[in-house]
Amino acid sequence: MTTWKATRRGVIGRLAAGAAALASPASVISSARAQSARKTFVLIGGAFFGAWTWRRVTDRLEQQGHKVYPLTLTGLGDRSHLMSKDINLDTHIADIVNLVEWEDLKDICLVAHSWSGFPASGALERIGDRVSSFVMVDALKPDDGQKVIDLFPNLKLPEGAISIPSPRQSTLPDPKDAAWMVSKMTPQPIGPWLQPIKLTGAREKVAKKTYIRLPKYQGAALDKAYAECKADKSWTTLENTTTQHAAMVDNPEWLTGVLVQAA
Repeated sequence: MTTWKATRRGVIGRLAAGAAALASPASVISSARAQSARKTFVLIGGAFFGAWTWRRVTDRLEQQGHKVYPLTLTGLGDRSHLMSKDINLDTHIADIVNLVEWEDLKDICLVAHSWSGFPASGALERIGDRVSSFVMVDALKPDDGQKVIDLFPNLKLPEGAISIPSPRQSTLPDPKDAAWMVSKMTPQPIGPWLQPIKLTGAREKVAKKTYIRLPKYQGAALDKAYAECKADKSWTTLENTTTQHAAMVDNPEWLTGVLVQAA
């Protein structure tokens, strides 16, 4: 288990500088080639989010020559017109699996933000052989048989509703960013939060796994996930105490660097 401690100025630059100072010329060249190698990212947003939330990270990754597939889950964002009482966790798992299979993607860095740790973990049961690295960005880390709602015992869902209304405010410090985010967020389908997930350990078999904790956003389930990964030698963990939960909007330069390192 490797642990990184980060601030807003970013751990990536310091790590790279330190490694370069200590490494031999051959290893520096090898590292540079590894960083310049084209990688494939599949990015999944959290509740109320869609592919739009990844735009700043997507742009930066593509400028570096990487292939990027930001995904909107059914019923959200640009697919909000598909909102239905029939949407469940299987639907969102299928969204991820189908993208990967229809695009013939391999050697993927799968990135899950917030609640999407659930469908991403479920998708790994079917596409684990295509995923070389898995990054959880302040994400829920489910156990077999858990439901999302199990991790939020105090959450009261709207009776008879098929979705949870989107927030009317944002914690982002930049007023323009906050207003933009509120304008884009759409209601979250409830069905996926009520279905138990079926896991057999595919997530743990991914060769390279990273968990990023952003504690400015408080959450017992996220603290638990971070602690579990920190105690597991097969995970690399990172904590950034200054960046908001929506790191892809609040600090995209830093998050982009972390994802490239983690891929």
